[in-house]
Amino acid sequence: MLMLASAALPAAAQNFQPKNIQFKGDPEYSDQELLAASGLKKGASISSEEMNHHFKLLTDSGVFSNLGWIFNGVDVIITLAPSEQLYPIRLANIPLTAGPELDAKLHERFPLYHGKVPSEGTLLDGVRATLQEMLAAQGINAAISTAPFGVAGTRNVSAMSFSITTPPVRVGDLALQGVSTAMLAHVKAVAAKAVGTPFDTTNSAANLEHAFISFYSDDGYAAVKVHAVRSGDPVITADAVDIPFSIAIEEGHIYKLGAVHLPPDALVSQAEIDKIATVAAGTAKGTTVRGIWGLIASRYHSKGYIDFAMTPHPEFDEANGAVNYTVDLNPGPVYHLALLKFDNVSDDLRKLLMRNWQMFPGDPFDQSYVANFIVQAQTSDPVLQRTLAGVKVTYDVRADPATHDVNLVIKLEKR
Repeated sequence: MLMLASAALPAAAQNFQPKNIQFKGDPEYSDQELLAASGLKKGASISSEEMNHHFKLLTDSGVFSNLGWIFNGVDVIITLAPSEQLYPIRLANIPLTAGPELDAKLHERFPLYHGKVPSEGTLLDGVRATLQEMLAAQGINAAISTAPFGVAGTRNVSAMSFSITTPPVRVGDLALQGVSTAMLAHVKAVAAKAVGTPFDTTNSAANLEHAFISFYSDDGYAAVKVHAVRSGDPVITADAVDIPFSIAIEEGHIYKLGAVHLPPDALVSQAEIDKIATVAAGTAKGTTVRGIWGLIASRYHSKGYIDFAMTPHPEFDEANGAVNYTVDLNPGPVYHLALLKFDNVSDDLRKLLMRNWQMFPGDPFDQSYVANFIVQAQTSDPVLQRTLAGVKVTYDVRADPATHDVNLVIKLEKR
């Protein structure tokens, strides 16, 4: 941070009274906001020492990359260079509602808060402390930490994430609505698996909807609609904070599988899909549809398309009680293996593993090959079968979205 002072400025103990206080260089903030953040008051008499104190409040906020001030004998002029490293806030597992209302409350407390915070500084610290106060008002005594949030394996930061470190925050009880008697026991089993999982402010509602939609779809309810919303106050215990949800379900009815149409350049042939659909014709189970999606995804993932995305568009034939699908495919770029490392193994075992490994640097990254390698190696090599018995295998896959390179570390540990 750069601090400038006029050579004609009075000594530190002497006061001067600027006619005006001017802010230049960052139009994002109004004079009123900057005066409030610095604590300066127009028309007030002030010393150089006091001026430096007010100036430091702006400097320490972290909002500006460079600042300076001068007194030209008439006015105080403060120059501001905005920081390029300000980020939206992301509430990771904090049971508050992000949006305009929360932003307004934070701006009222911190005039320089315009929906973004720096990666360090008093503004970041102040927002964190205020969120803790808001939780305390609900009876939740939580410790909040902050960390940059972005694409895994890269330095691209898209937000500053605010997380409750203690106590654990979990998905609480689920109030089910619209479930038929025939499906109730099964749906309650799905709900039981969800209760107690880590709460995510942004994604928990969508994750719950996906879980119930997947369950119903696998039973042939292709038009099921599920809406999950937080419901009621957090339930606070000595061990955790549980966030209850209401789950509204419109089951619809069971559909038979009709046709599935793929783009002509798909890696899975239309004939393969038609064969599966023909075998399943007239059945009322959605597991066949799920199997088709799995086949398509695995085929693309085996060719290095890590970012592969698929969007099925259902078309309902109500007269025949059938559902037909037109599928959009977005393969994305091909990723290639750049680095392979076997961790926590002896040199002899590493050599033996490398002798069996058949995906080399530069090859398209095949996710299924990685997942099946240890089992296949044990099957084909009696020495590895004995050596790897009872070994726990973990995979650390780092895919760079910029270079489309993949670094893979396979770690072996005795159970």
